[in-house]
Amino acid sequence: MPILREVLTVRDVALELRCSVAHVYNVINGKVKNVSRLPAIRIGRRRLVQRDTLEEWKRSNEQGDLDGMIASSRINAARRMEEDLYA
Repeated sequence: MPILREVLTVRDVALELRCSVAHVYNVINGKVKNVSRLPAIRIGRRRLVQRDTLEEWKRSNEQGDLDGMIASSRINAARRMEEDLYA
């Protein structure tokens, strides 16, 4: 017997991410800078997102933020070293 996967509407996704419906559409369409596109099922004008796809998308974007935070902390450390050298 197949397992049914939960499907979310754009409004459901917006509520979970605590953002506007318009912002979710922008993410689905790849219009948000530094955020990967959220895969969605297209049914006419309607967009649906599978729960497991949303969870995977959140994890991958969270990991991207950690990479950015690590890179920025390395840049800040390098700047502090330069300031110490030239002080």
